[in-house]
Amino acid sequence: MMSRSATAPIKRRSTALWTRVARHWQLYLLLAPALIYLVLFKYWPMYGVQIAFRNYNPIDGFLGSEWVGLEHISRFLHSFQFSRIFFNTIAINVLGLVFGFPVPIILALLINQLASRRLKSFIQTVLFSPAFISTVVVVGMLFVLLSPRSGLVNNVITLTGGQPINFMNEEGWFRPIYVMSDIWQNAGFSMIIYLAALAAIDPSLHEAARVDGANRWQRLWHIDLPGIRPIISIMLILAVGNLLNLGFEKALLMQTDLNLGASQIIQTYVYDVGLKSAQFSYSAAISLFNSVLNMILLLVFNQVAKRAGQSSLF
Repeated sequence: MMSRSATAPIKRRSTALWTRVARHWQLYLLLAPALIYLVLFKYWPMYGVQIAFRNYNPIDGFLGSEWVGLEHISRFLHSFQFSRIFFNTIAINVLGLVFGFPVPIILALLINQLASRRLKSFIQTVLFSPAFISTVVVVGMLFVLLSPRSGLVNNVITLTGGQPINFMNEEGWFRPIYVMSDIWQNAGFSMIIYLAALAAIDPSLHEAARVDGANRWQRLWHIDLPGIRPIISIMLILAVGNLLNLGFEKALLMQTDLNLGASQIIQTYVYDVGLKSAQFSYSAAISLFNSVLNMILLLVFNQVAKRAGQSSLF
């Protein structure tokens, strides 16, 4: 049993906690909806993750279904589709990271150099507006613009003497189209984060650099870029942590029978085996495997950034 001297500090801390809650109850009341949302939609569903280790049967329920351990994950790793699905997911995400990650940084640095506030606001609005377009509309636009018969792109190709290309049905075009359209849709949204970081840089640094004779390129390289380096580091860690997470809706909408070899990714495969084939335990095991890999990547890259002296999440 714990002595009175050992339990006294615990009681004091508990009393102090409830005193703070009672004193600032309005703040905790505002926080309550977010906490309830997290508990109901993020933590409570974790109870169902156990079906990844069972042969789930709706009649027997979660606890009554047979426990099979890592059998479903092993089945996925040894399936003939694993290498293709895993490669497709990695390839699209790596291409998006290599070509898409620098774009919002470059846009933010260039826009920050504009002297006219009206022009700056107009360009920000133009670049930010695609983020408000739904994924369904974006994919619909792609099918219209890239149609082999009536699409604008193929009309231009035909007028220049080329042959129409069936972009949306060719495996080789799936990844470039996915990555380029994703950059167009989301680069403006990420750009706002870097613009906010640039706005926090002390203007006196630029004034001192002007006095010393530094031009715009030198000020951008030696003041602006180092000023947003912590944000770049954190955003890169988050991007690497989501390396195996791909936009399910967009990949599914762009997917056709002819481009399935390049468009079948982990998320769409989980949809096929889970909802279409009703293999709930198998699909849950694949999703869990994907989430664990993402968490490992996040932890490893966060540690790498910390060892390199860069900003990290924790």
